[in-house]
Amino acid sequence: MSTKIVVLFNLKDGVSAADYEAWAKATDLPTVNGLKSVDSFQPFRSVGLLGSDAKPPYAYVEIIDVNDMDTFGDEIGTDAMQKVASEFQSMVDDVFFILTEPVR
Repeated sequence: MSTKIVVLFNLKDGVSAADYEAWAKATDLPTVNGLKSVDSFQPFRSVGLLGSDAKPPYAYVEIIDVNDMDTFGDEIGTDAMQKVASEFQSMVDDVFFILTEPVR
């Protein structure tokens, strides 16, 4: 059974959306989508709250569809993924990685 990881985060002060999004397109997307344990990975920019003019509590949402959590754990431990994770952590704040499973 696959697990979807939902990642919620904001950007740190001083990190522009343009800089984060350029890095995500050039580095994060191809690297994470290249993992054997990942069926799909997609970041999303929050644009609003349905039925409200309030600002969303998180600027970005990522969905990682993992087909094998054990393999994923091994893959994210590699030097290449640790470099990507370090770059990600340097740009984001208030980050939560939420593990999910389907309701059946």
